Amino acid sequence: MSWVLDAQGLGKRYGRRWALRDCDLQIPAGHVVGLVGPNGAGKTTLLHLAVGLLAPSAGSIAVLDRAPAADAVQLARVGFVAQDTPTYARLSIADHLHFGAQMNPAWDDALARQRIAALDLDQGQRAGSLSGGQRAQLALTLAVAKRPELLVLDEPVASLDPLARREFLQSLMEFVADGDVSVVLSSHLVADLERVCDYVIVLVDSRLQVAGEVDDLLASHRRLVGPRRDPGSLPSGQEVIEESHTDRQSTMLVRCDGPVLDPAWTVEELSLEDIVLAYMGHADSARRARGRQGLEVLS
Repeated sequence: MSWVLDAQGLGKRYGRRWALRDCDLQIPAGHVVGLVGPNGAGKTTLLHLAVGLLAPSAGSIAVLDRAPAADAVQLARVGFVAQDTPTYARLSIADHLHFGAQMNPAWDDALARQRIAALDLDQGQRAGSLSGGQRAQLALTLAVAKRPELLVLDEPVASLDPLARREFLQSLMEFVADGDVSVVLSSHLVADLERVCDYVIVLVDSRLQVAGEVDDLLASHRRLVGPRRDPGSLPSGQEVIEESHTDRQSTMLVRCDGPVLDPAWTVEELSLEDIVLAYMGHADSARRARGRQGLEVLS
């Protein structure tokens, strides 16, 4: 199988703090990948490692089977839109397109100009006078007109209003439909990812929690509701991700490798948001448990 990103034991440390740790991750080609997690989870760090803006402190990472940003050829294969959708405020849209054409050997000028026309933007307009949504669309245009094999987007819609967000994602999906490109899109807005992504990665507290195709994750996770039960009594093929209990009832979100056959359980299907939030809560509970253990050792 071809991997657009292959990380082994990948980590990035700033002083004593790990921004990303022990990351083993392989992203298959041909997917629109949603990278999701709370603020500070390590999403931006992972993407900056992937595009060569950062060097690993531990482990290794390969993008399209080569080291990130190894040379000009490798740089041309990856399109990147940073979190603040950077543009040059004093340059016009036409200046941006000219700059893109000079810097990228596979630049598709027809695509760039077609996108700008479809957005009803004046090429003489300076980037500093554009709205946030328009600047995001300009940054996306510069990235896709490179005709990259991999498009990396770091929370490009985080600061946009709902309409601008929808227009940006629609524009992205139109580009994906027209070409052979893989996409990694980070966001903490699960509803946006659910609309456009077919593969999801969850990062929490600088560590990878789960990764897989959306359909597989939806098929392998269930909510079980039934008489109060010790989670340790569940079959070995059912991993408890989240649990809550009353005196008489247990509710558990489980990852299972087959159907749930116990008639005592009411079995419910889950949304992608249900699954993502459960893994976030699971990681947070584990972190608090580690903190309590540390306090016990100190005492």
